[in-house]
Amino acid sequence: MKKTGFLPSLWEDLRKHKGLYLMLLPIVIFYLVFCYYPMYGAQIAFRDFSPKLGTMGSPWVGLKHFKEFFNSVYFGRLIRNTLGINLKNLVFGFPAPILLALMLNEVRSDKFKKTVQTVSYLPHFISTVVIAGMILQFTSTDGFITQLMTLFGFPKQNMMMNPDFFQPVYVISDIWQGIGWGSIIYIAAISGISAELYEAARIDGAGRWKQALHVTIPGILPTIITMLILRIGNVMSLGFEKIILLYNSSIYETADVISTYVYRKGLLDQSYSFSTAVGLFNSMINLLLLVAANRICKRVTEHSLW
Repeated sequence: MKKTGFLPSLWEDLRKHKGLYLMLLPIVIFYLVFCYYPMYGAQIAFRDFSPKLGTMGSPWVGLKHFKEFFNSVYFGRLIRNTLGINLKNLVFGFPAPILLALMLNEVRSDKFKKTVQTVSYLPHFISTVVIAGMILQFTSTDGFITQLMTLFGFPKQNMMMNPDFFQPVYVISDIWQGIGWGSIIYIAAISGISAELYEAARIDGAGRWKQALHVTIPGILPTIITMLILRIGNVMSLGFEKIILLYNSSIYETADVISTYVYRKGLLDQSYSFSTAVGLFNSMINLLLLVAANRICKRVTEHSLW
């Protein structure tokens, strides 16, 4: 009699497809070592950590560091700036690769299409240090962008010394850097749409606009929803590298975000427990946003991650 149950069936599947599982093993080890094992260290957010005493030897202080962060004079500014930059990126940056993919899909010249794709991909491969250097150079008092802005009545000034300009410059540079690379997944999704659907739409009298509206966009909607949920799940996360290379004390008001604050407190001030508490709070908010976005998208569009 054949054995049934989870473990026997799993063992049989392992034996039958052992080659595939061996290929999967390095990925599992990577996540265990670099993603799950470090979670052990998250407990220092609830301890007064001392490298001399170690993780388990450091005294337990409960929610002390979380309360300290919530009562900090910087709390409001950090949340406002982090959400402000990410929401601007979401509103203006998220649709940009989709629009580029839709426009490239309408181009009939393969040579022109490949040229546009190559040019739009290039900024993604430029080092963040180089990108930051270019931005600082172009937005300096005599920079190209500053000179261009003076034609529209703006005063001649170093834009990176003005708090009002930091977030727009950061978001626009992010869009320029990622629009081409981000469009790849949507171009791939469009290429997977059956040509018969376009043929049927043409027979029904649909023009290029109607085909895009009723065939292309619905065809890539599951991909759009998946990417949107993942984007919302990272709405509280913002890499500190580019911001640290761009900001200075005169624009902290609009440039200082949670990741740069964690960097300063953790590495510069060596407040390991406090910075871990801030990072853990940030991750929990992202998790809640991810679950909420997934539930809302599933209810509204019937597409979701799970």
